[in-house]
Amino acid sequence: MPEWWRDFARGPSLPELGLPAVICVICLAGGWLAVRRLAYRRISPEELEKRRRLSVNSNGKTGDGEIIDIDGSLVLYSYSVAGVGYTTSQDVGALLSLLPSDRLAIIGPVAVKYLPPNPANSIVLCEGWSGLRNRGPKQAEPV
Repeated sequence: MPEWWRDFARGPSLPELGLPAVICVICLAGGWLAVRRLAYRRISPEELEKRRRLSVNSNGKTGDGEIIDIDGSLVLYSYSVAGVGYTTSQDVGALLSLLPSDRLAIIGPVAVKYLPPNPANSIVLCEGWSGLRNRGPKQAEPV
């Protein structure tokens, strides 16, 4: 058997394969990161909050709660699920047009939507649903 055939049949050694393999892995990883960065733009916090509200609206269960206070664009409310009480707030700054002009009129009973796997994730108002009770002007109680 000729000597050149022995060298050919033996194949390349590990150091001869190592550098090209490392370069290929680095190039593939860099290309994957570049494509992923272009495909998935950064999502603004406002868009993330809107997606959360819509997700709770479409997948959530409805329960009873009570609006405790309104502070600017924050609605503070409480509710209970399976005997566990929750007190939380929702920023309704993007939904101010859905609130009545007299914001203090909504203090009181309210419907709350929450996600059953995570009951702390809840809303009282979103683009497609409102848990606010319709309240007309207060009438004098009969004597």
